Amino acid sequence: MASIVDSIQAVKLIDEKDTLVILDQTLLPNEKVFLELQKMEDIWEAIYHLRVRGAPAIGIATGYAAYLGTKQSKADNFEDLYKDFKKVKDYLASSRPTAVNLFWALDRMEKRLLKEKDQRVVAIKAALKEEAEMIRQEDEKVCESIGNYALSLLKPNMGILTHCNAGTIATAKYGTALAPIYLGNDRGYNFKVYADETRPLLQGARLTAWELQEAGVDVTLICDNMASIVMKEGKIQAVLVGCDRVARNGDTANKIGTSGVAILAKHYNIPFYVCAPLSTIDLECETGDDIEIEQRPATEITEKWYEKPMGPKNVKVYNPAFDVTDHDLITAIVTEKGIVYPPYHVTIPQLFKE
Repeated sequence: MASIVDSIQAVKLIDEKDTLVILDQTLLPNEKVFLELQKMEDIWEAIYHLRVRGAPAIGIATGYAAYLGTKQSKADNFEDLYKDFKKVKDYLASSRPTAVNLFWALDRMEKRLLKEKDQRVVAIKAALKEEAEMIRQEDEKVCESIGNYALSLLKPNMGILTHCNAGTIATAKYGTALAPIYLGNDRGYNFKVYADETRPLLQGARLTAWELQEAGVDVTLICDNMASIVMKEGKIQAVLVGCDRVARNGDTANKIGTSGVAILAKHYNIPFYVCAPLSTIDLECETGDDIEIEQRPATEITEKWYEKPMGPKNVKVYNPAFDVTDHDLITAIVTEKGIVYPPYHVTIPQLFKE
């Protein structure tokens, strides 16, 4: 596997120090800094400000954080421990509204705590640590499986467009949308990847282009408004994106601009694939209209990346972090259990049947 996939662990636990370690993605590509976080306020801030980001990585970080917050409880009985856990859970849940993995991980940790309610407090805490570790280990296997399924849809020497970052630093390992690229790179597929810069946080430029280049993948960085021309010029044969939430009908929320890429792909008859672990699918969410879209600060557009402000003073700014891609624009959704095709309202629920 490519060196970066094996050498970087974006989220990890140092249990003996009560510490969550994350790669600060806001500093890439210029600095590679790992933050050691112990306070819940610092972990909340890291999630909110996207120091740790990517739906699976958020889920992993949240699982570890829920364990650490509960581990710090002074409770000597289940009832008081549960109250402390709920405070931690509710606090972490307030950090970001769109990424379903955050809530999925918190709910999973709560289920494990309730399952162990008849145990001693020390045993319950140990069980929570085990559950958090399982979330990370399972994600690594999930991403590799998604990569293999997605690779079956691709051919050597393809040009691939991707939007935002769904790579190894957004997951436990491999990534989701980038997993088939890493696997294909090892198998001589010689993909040529075009990475949208991805406004407003430039995660395609700062993160995707960086990690693909580090892995020796042929990658070209383009501005978001260049997606159409590279498609028209015949440079793109497939689009691969990740997502932060999949609705029951197949609508998907991903970084702002993804829906525009999907519309362009349909116009140029290019397959548009969404790579999503089952943990990102929200069966309680009927359609994309039910997905809450996170609004980000105006300064991320007007000031963040510039020496001087690049917008008029006091100009109104609309800065949604995500948009929703309609299911009828999506060629297929790739999961760890296989590839599903329309009609998604039928095929997606079948993934959860034993």
